[in-house]
Amino acid sequence: MDSDDVIYIGLLLLCIVFGHFYRTFFEDVYHRKWISTIFGLALIHAVSGNHIIHPILCVLINAVIITRVHYKYCHIVSFVVSFLYLIFFRTTVYFGIEYPPAHTNAVQMMLTLKVVGLAFEVHDAREAIDKNKGNELVHESLKKPIGFMDLFHYSFCYIGCLTGPYYRYRTYWDMLHSPFSKYAPCLDATFQRIKYVPLYAALYLITSHFFPLKYAETEEFYEERSVLYRTFFLTPCLFNFRLRIYIGFVLAECVCTMAGLGAYPVASDPRSGNGPLKYEVVDKIASDEERMKTEEYNFEAIHNIDPYGCEFVRTFRTAMKCWNMTVQYWLAVNVYKRVTIKPLRTGVTMFVSSLWHGVYAGYYLCLCSVPFLLPTEDLWDKLYRQEATGWKRTVIDCIFHFFRVQAFSYMGIAFLLLRIDATLAYWKSIYFIGNVVCALFYVVGIIILKRRKRLRPKQE
Repeated sequence: MDSDDVIYIGLLLLCIVFGHFYRTFFEDVYHRKWISTIFGLALIHAVSGNHIIHPILCVLINAVIITRVHYKYCHIVSFVVSFLYLIFFRTTVYFGIEYPPAHTNAVQMMLTLKVVGLAFEVHDAREAIDKNKGNELVHESLKKPIGFMDLFHYSFCYIGCLTGPYYRYRTYWDMLHSPFSKYAPCLDATFQRIKYVPLYAALYLITSHFFPLKYAETEEFYEERSVLYRTFFLTPCLFNFRLRIYIGFVLAECVCTMAGLGAYPVASDPRSGNGPLKYEVVDKIASDEERMKTEEYNFEAIHNIDPYGCEFVRTFRTAMKCWNMTVQYWLAVNVYKRVTIKPLRTGVTMFVSSLWHGVYAGYYLCLCSVPFLLPTEDLWDKLYRQEATGWKRTVIDCIFHFFRVQAFSYMGIAFLLLRIDATLAYWKSIYFIGNVVCALFYVVGIIILKRRKRLRPKQE
């Protein structure tokens, strides 16, 4: 691991330890807000130095937008301004300003989701109230106007400030005001998540030693290695990348579980990123102390990564739902569902996701390939997989899994190499096999589908 990774893991472990004391010794809401904010600012300053000015400016700008702009437009203004600032943040060298450290980039990414997400929460809550849908449908945290200090504390809370997961303002509010963290199995939930991290770390060190990404940018790789090897190299290289993400995301979830953030009764049906779907159940349980002692709890609200699903589910569409789940929730609620032209939804969502990740062409080559891949997979799923049973279904599942892993690896190398010249050089060296196979499968699938439709009337 490089020094950045060591610092990153060290800070996450520090946050996990701090979470135990935070949850145990600070029960007053006032103190919990300030302690979490001060520690969060200290963490950001530790990794950013003077570049902490960027997160602070982002919060100040959005404070004005959320508190002063009319609720009908505040979410749109916040979205546009925050993403424009994110672009500026990543291109500061063109303005004579030193480029911020890599860790500050992660901080700015999560902060953008938080402030824009809060603007959407405010918009939706005020709209529900104004349409006479009743205050009972609006969460307690949003019944009153959001003030500057509300946004400030939420934005700089140490939980999730370095790398997520994303959580809504109302989830943050519940951590401060609800008593569930007293009864939820915070230590056990943390252990259940963290116990696999040593395995991920060991596998990461092994694969990074034998299949380092930097090797893919050397002359030897292209001049002395065969096409077959370069094609094979994609799979372990992307496996190595996933392991790195598993370590970071799992530790980030442990920061939440140890602090008690996202602890909800199972009966309230908590969902990743969203929180409980049944808030009436939350209120009912919170008012009964004896029931709280015997209730079953989980931390699904902050569940961000499912390593088993990422590795073993059969289809690309399903695997996507196991990856960076809280950010996918943010994209689904604030982008996908807001696009009124349905055929454009996936493309627009992937473009916003690329924009959020960075300005490098590799992000766009990777993520914007998804709208082309998913229809192909759906087509063949409809043709053969959905109706298959028994051993036939098992064989087809294995075939789908193989192509899913290869597609993820082919697209993912663009995400890792970042530069368009490096990505295209790699893809060219293996004859753009991923693009060719995807296009070929789509065309063949359409031909088979049309042939079936022609034959069906004759058979009937």
